[in-house]
Amino acid sequence: MVGNTENTDLTRAKKAQKFNLWLGLIGMFMMFAALSSGYIVYTASGIDKGLKTTLPNTFILSTLAIVVSSITIQLAFNAAKKKDKPKQKLFLLITMVLGIVFFASQIHSWNVLSERGIFFVSNNASQSFLYIFTGMHLAHIIAGLIVLARAYFGVSSDIPAEKSYFRIELANIFWHFLDILWIYIYVFLLLNQ
Repeated sequence: MVGNTENTDLTRAKKAQKFNLWLGLIGMFMMFAALSSGYIVYTASGIDKGLKTTLPNTFILSTLAIVVSSITIQLAFNAAKKKDKPKQKLFLLITMVLGIVFFASQIHSWNVLSERGIFFVSNNASQSFLYIFTGMHLAHIIAGLIVLARAYFGVSSDIPAEKSYFRIELANIFWHFLDILWIYIYVFLLLNQ
């Protein structure tokens, strides 16, 4: 009877964690929707005329890195379903490396922008939005890398397989969301440059 109660408590805890993740994703979506709306309203007011610059080419590298990382996290999740730990670890590691490539590419993009004379604090608030959009996304990428590392160490350690699987399941959902979010941000910025 005690074992049954523990399983019920574990199931409830997992449902609560997954529910919290989805609430967080909805909150992030709403934050970026609000930022997008703010940008549109600000530029429509006529105070300034938008970005007045082309996006750095490094955004293309960022996009490729995060799209490929979405594929590798899915491969890691599929390996977890098959209980194939070596493949799971390999694809998680590749996903983390691609996440770091994305991060470095974004930082390099900021350097390119500053070389063009576009800074976070400038006379053109529309250009500041570039840093806000990409900076907020980078903050979430850092969180995503932590979630991925936690999943990787879960596979590498002696924690129960069910707990390790749950970690990668949450990492998979979160990382795919970050991928979709970046594609939205990139397309939004492309359409408004």
